[in-house]
Amino acid sequence: MATKLDHNSLYSLEEYSKLRADFRARVLEHKKHRRLSLGDHVMLHFEDSLTMQYQIQEMLRIEKIFEAEGIQDELDAYNPLIPDGSNWKATMLIEYPDVNERKVALAQLGGIEHEVWVQVGGHERVRAIADEDMDRTTDAKTSAVHFLRFELQADMIAALKSGESLTVGISHPNYNLDGLQVPELVRESLIADLD
Repeated sequence: MATKLDHNSLYSLEEYSKLRADFRARVLEHKKHRRLSLGDHVMLHFEDSLTMQYQIQEMLRIEKIFEAEGIQDELDAYNPLIPDGSNWKATMLIEYPDVNERKVALAQLGGIEHEVWVQVGGHERVRAIADEDMDRTTDAKTSAVHFLRFELQADMIAALKSGESLTVGISHPNYNLDGLQVPELVRESLIADLD
């Protein structure tokens, strides 16, 4: 299970400047097995303590934050994106390289964040709980970034740990992807997030 971060989990700015290249390489390698493409234009990045530590370290570095209060603000912002042992948390990116194509697509994909699902073997699909901090879809368009939580039941977790398959999909009228089998290395990485 991923654990929440605190001040002791973080490097000082000075330490981080020395370790950054190696730490970054380690995190990028780790992220390879926590990423899932859903079709050509949607990407899920499953978060955990390490990915969030990297995010916080980079924010502290860029903003040159070294005071306890500022560090705590970053911890408070990013800790909610770390899984709690019965769920996965993911950043969903909607990616269209062309600006005009992206505008059109985002106008057609309203509510897509609520239509992403995971399924363990023959169990019921688990729909994403999206954007718990704030709504990111308006009547006119959706955002290109959403934060998702997939809350799993104990029997689903047990089934995953005993070898059941994991599939992911999107059931949106303008972006439908039915049952993509999660690659084994990604599946194993996600199981590590569960109690």
